[in-house]
Amino acid sequence: MRKSDKKRSSFLFAPHPHVPLGWLAAAVALVVVATTGPATADGPGPDRQTTPGYGTEPANDGSAGNDGPADGNGPVDGGGRSDEPGVEPAPERAPTSEVSWLSFPGGAFAVDSLGHTVRYRACDGDTGRVADPDMRVAAGVASGEVTVEGRSFRYRVPLIGRSAGTLVVSGPQAQPVELRGVVVTSPQPPTDPVEGARLFPLSGQLARVVADASLNPSGATVRDLSGRYGDQQISVNGALRPKAASVIKLWILVELLRRVDCGQVSLDDGVLVTPADVVGGTGQLQFETFPQVVTLYRLARYLIKYSDNVAANVLITYLGGFAPVNALIDSMNQRSTILARRMLDSAAAQRGEENYTSPDDVVSLLGAVWDGEILAPASRDLMIGFMREQTLNTKIPAALPPGVPVAHKTGDLPDASHDVGYYLIPGTETAVAFLTAGPMATGDETVRRMARTVYDFLVTPSDEAVEE
Repeated sequence: MRKSDKKRSSFLFAPHPHVPLGWLAAAVALVVVATTGPATADGPGPDRQTTPGYGTEPANDGSAGNDGPADGNGPVDGGGRSDEPGVEPAPERAPTSEVSWLSFPGGAFAVDSLGHTVRYRACDGDTGRVADPDMRVAAGVASGEVTVEGRSFRYRVPLIGRSAGTLVVSGPQAQPVELRGVVVTSPQPPTDPVEGARLFPLSGQLARVVADASLNPSGATVRDLSGRYGDQQISVNGALRPKAASVIKLWILVELLRRVDCGQVSLDDGVLVTPADVVGGTGQLQFETFPQVVTLYRLARYLIKYSDNVAANVLITYLGGFAPVNALIDSMNQRSTILARRMLDSAAAQRGEENYTSPDDVVSLLGAVWDGEILAPASRDLMIGFMREQTLNTKIPAALPPGVPVAHKTGDLPDASHDVGYYLIPGTETAVAFLTAGPMATGDETVRRMARTVYDFLVTPSDEAVEE
């Protein structure tokens, strides 16, 4: 799916395209890493908004819930600290290259070579996490075969990102189908390590911003998407795990668009929204009259454009609760991220049911969307188009000169402030995730400082090829 000539081109974002229905078959301890690889936003006004169960769902799904590399090219990121307010301890995770997923049209096949588990999730079904005690891991490749409900999945998945892998699916009354695709890791290794080294000094610059944010544990992950820096990714506290706030809405949207790609739903379909669905915080739907039928297209667009909490909660219900979104997260091996409550569900939050994510997981999702590894091209462009329409522009856009093209998604709570997305500067397209915990006001300023630091580096790059 991923083609370098495509990703370096300009993309057009139609305001209301009909997506094709078939696309099958500091003051905190810092770790600087150059990796290869009142109501809140769920909140007031302009986006004042548990350890993941590895794809499992919290017990009361129906409750109303929230808004290093093994190749030797860089040290492993240490992530967040459990003693930081508002930050969940980062779960233990295997070296990046040990946790890979195979991208193929309409699906993903996840492999955990240390835990010896796999998961097939595609248009035609989801096996859930399946143990494969006989998995063979040799020469950087995981291979094996599992059978689930009469279907056999024989796989050969390299543990190095951007490699080619294969999956053969067969059933008792069906001819075997061989699926081929690119292997995705978090992070993906650079396509050109020499060019990638030119991005390393940005780590030091971001580290200084994070170190200055004495009130806000902060993390940033940046991935070159243009090839200008060899598709390199760098992180500062990339495993920091604050509350996700409205950033979690990106995964809700991706799961919806994945179903559109599978031909299972159409964005023209309508959903009945009732007065019981209305919550406050950010968004526009709360000011309308209900009951009324709202199209999936409008729910999806408002979810991002206005960070609409009503749209988020309605879509969670429409998709089947938390489990399908967490299954998407698990199929991409994003272990710091979980959807555990709906937007503005303070009772769930008081019970300890919270949404979390990390800069690394956000960029893992953004990179997979950009490269066409999880969504079809039309859905990919639609999602980025919605992100370009974001109306809550007090962070990344406010930090950059007027007119700089960005597509982004904010997230805010009294103890979290985030902005994530894409810098769409032609020839220097970049995915970014700036996440903070602690007081929102100072977190906003920290996000702006990180956003400007990345922009200044991209437009006036250093020729240095060593990390500061």
